[in-house]
Amino acid sequence: MASGSAASDPSLNGVSSTPGENEYPSGFPQSICDEVPKEKYLCSNCNNVLNKARQTVCGHRYCLACVNWLVRNNKDLVCTKCKEEDPSVESDTSVLTLDQFFNDAAINKEILDLKVHCANQGCPWRSTLKNFEDHQSQCEYALIPCNIGCGIMVQRKTLATRLERGCPNNKTTCPSCAGVLTPRELQKHVCSSSGDKKTAKADKRQKNNHSGSSKKKEPCVFSEVGCPFKGNADKVKEHESCSHVGHLQLLLDVTRALQRTLSSPAERGHHESPDFLQPGLCGASLSSPIEGEIETDGGDPGVSDKAFSLHDDQVELAVGQQLDALQQRVQVMENIISALNREVEKTQLSVVALERDNYNSQQIIQHLETKIAEQQQRLARKDIHITSLQQCISAQQDVSYDGTFLWRLCDVSQKLREAASGHKISQYSPAFYTARYGFKVCMRLYLNGDGVGKGTHISLFFVIMKGEYDPILSWPFRHKVTFFLIDQNQREHVIDAFRPDLSSASFHRPVSEMNVASGCPLFFPLGKLRSPKHAYCKDDTIYIKCVVDISS
Repeated sequence: MASGSAASDPSLNGVSSTPGENEYPSGFPQSICDEVPKEKYLCSNCNNVLNKARQTVCGHRYCLACVNWLVRNNKDLVCTKCKEEDPSVESDTSVLTLDQFFNDAAINKEILDLKVHCANQGCPWRSTLKNFEDHQSQCEYALIPCNIGCGIMVQRKTLATRLERGCPNNKTTCPSCAGVLTPRELQKHVCSSSGDKKTAKADKRQKNNHSGSSKKKEPCVFSEVGCPFKGNADKVKEHESCSHVGHLQLLLDVTRALQRTLSSPAERGHHESPDFLQPGLCGASLSSPIEGEIETDGGDPGVSDKAFSLHDDQVELAVGQQLDALQQRVQVMENIISALNREVEKTQLSVVALERDNYNSQQIIQHLETKIAEQQQRLARKDIHITSLQQCISAQQDVSYDGTFLWRLCDVSQKLREAASGHKISQYSPAFYTARYGFKVCMRLYLNGDGVGKGTHISLFFVIMKGEYDPILSWPFRHKVTFFLIDQNQREHVIDAFRPDLSSASFHRPVSEMNVASGCPLFFPLGKLRSPKHAYCKDDTIYIKCVVDISS
């Protein structure tokens, strides 16, 4: 949990958006889970499964909506769980403000993987919680209010049917009689402007024919103007909803034929049928059982060679009623499309909200990545500092302040090879002091020799270094220096000593970090280093001792 993440989390602003019809304003109900959720997945306020979990400084978790509500409605907010555990608690971690809530990404990931099922009655959907809200926004079994505003809750899958057939508020005006009708009433509506008995008789005959053939194939409502389609009720409904262009073309052809008939009645005999009623013309053949305008001699009503008698006003009435019915169906379709458009708008708003949440999450991740990079840089600097301190401590442990220093060198064989190859020709010992506030000195060792001893002897030199107390010391350096190569069998140590040459710059006060080394270029022959009689080099290790006689 990174400090400061809450301050950069724009979702913790004390304002919660109004939830949609299928969204949960706080936590998800426990009843949608296939198994009883663990205690750590429950909100400390609403006791539901956490929705966009936020963790407090004291370690408890709340839904994002619960956080907003609690902070907005409480001046001195105390953690609910802390109060239950200890009613008298008022610690700094229990008193909550917005900057003490943090996005708990780990627990959110676990919660979104919980197995859940749909809470809507009859819905068989099952998946994980991360897909739950998407399913709820389009679940066909979800109860939603009727879009016309009648106040009835219906399942989403039955909304279109209700708008078309059952909603009392879905009304339109009949263009012929100005009556306000529902879609179902409109299908049975016959305008009273025409009192023709034949029309009423045809309506009755049409009703009887439809009721008698309910179990048979039904014709399209536009069969009267030439549409040949027949099928069961569902197929007819589907056909009528997707064939508007063809039906309008048939109506246009019939209307043009009617106009031609009405414009030149003298050119036709009163026994001659209008052009649009002749079989094969305009793609339309009117069947007699539909409207009752066509009467036969008692033979088969489907026979096309029977004589027809139909008055012009009845033709106009038939066409007008068909146009009115089509207009009403278009109005119903527009209502359904309007309802679907509102669903699309809600979905679009949900997508925008998700994109905004994703952008906010990316900003938080970027902020946390920057914090992590800063912490890694700090850790690297601290590692370097710790290493430096360890080196200083190690050097302090090896320091001697009495003028005597014993130098242990390991891996002599490796160092000899490096010196012979010229890779590393010399070794410096750790620094030591002739007294607590005396000269700072060290030894310099050439395992393959230096000068006259190169390649034949080990050369060992004494080096005076620039020290902290040089200004108060007596110069030049005057003390006797003695070197020892320790025989590890304690039989015969190699000893060599010298006194400083006071005229040499090697024993004057240093002006750089260290003076030029001075000492014994022929300190010890290389051929005797591994003598079986002595143990100068044992376990690939040698010991060299330096003693500065501070009394001289």
